[in-house]
Amino acid sequence: MPRRYYDDLFSFVTIAREGSFTRAAAQLGVSQSALSQSMRSLERRLGLRLLARNTRSISTTDAGDRLFAMLVPRFADIEAEVSELQSEQQRPAGTIRINTFDFVAEYILWPRLERVIEQYPEITVEVATDYGLTDIVASRFDIGVRLGSAVEQDMIAVRLQPEQRMVIVGTPAYFARNPPPQTPDDLAQHQAANLRLPTRGAVYPWELDRGDESVEVRVPGRLVFDTLYQIRRAVRRGFGLGFLPIEMVQGDLESGLLRTTLDDWAPVWPGHHLYFPSRRQSSRALQAVVEGLRWRPEQ
Repeated sequence: MPRRYYDDLFSFVTIAREGSFTRAAAQLGVSQSALSQSMRSLERRLGLRLLARNTRSISTTDAGDRLFAMLVPRFADIEAEVSELQSEQQRPAGTIRINTFDFVAEYILWPRLERVIEQYPEITVEVATDYGLTDIVASRFDIGVRLGSAVEQDMIAVRLQPEQRMVIVGTPAYFARNPPPQTPDDLAQHQAANLRLPTRGAVYPWELDRGDESVEVRVPGRLVFDTLYQIRRAVRRGFGLGFLPIEMVQGDLESGLLRTTLDDWAPVWPGHHLYFPSRRQSSRALQAVVEGLRWRPEQ
């Protein structure tokens, strides 16, 4: 096949991933008109309509979805093999992109990343945070982070922490005005700063555990945020209870700024894991980053 054909396929993947001719053209370093022309040529050669265009947005057709799903892992394989070839005679080098949660980046990754970037000056690490279940292959991330129970089976998983404990917290002043709950049902009489997850499209219900008992509780509240840091700020100001990872509030608990409640219902989940496609494990830069970030019992 002519080289132009492969260029057009890669351009299609970039457009489909970005959902925009403008962003794709900027990323590829070509004009929008040239990119539009290459897509029309590709569709003519294939005899398929790949993109649905209107004045406001671009989306893939059913055929485009199938082609995108087929091409993304193949281009990723090529990039991984080229990266491995380049690194065989070199120190670990290159850019490693990590998709994670903000509090994991702050409390777990960053203390270890400092040592990685000091040890390997040729490695660049890019960290992006969000609360969605990002497809790291389609979004061209090298590493993702999820709770152990949520890692896809076709990925290689590396433990970041032994477990994740969640706690319900409030200020002493809040509890002076509102008697601490004795059971999960009592939370209906309280106020909370809540989290809206993009993966659920709704306010996240608190998942509480005690032995073999598990309950989901929706705590009323006038504040809803999309990050845990905003929730912590509201809880510190006394606007209600928060359901937060212990790492985020450990300092506040030790200083007395916050107190926990319903400790016997505080859930302990499988800890967060790094994960990445098996084809990427040969990258020396990725190996160096993973080894630097993995949890060790002495940590």
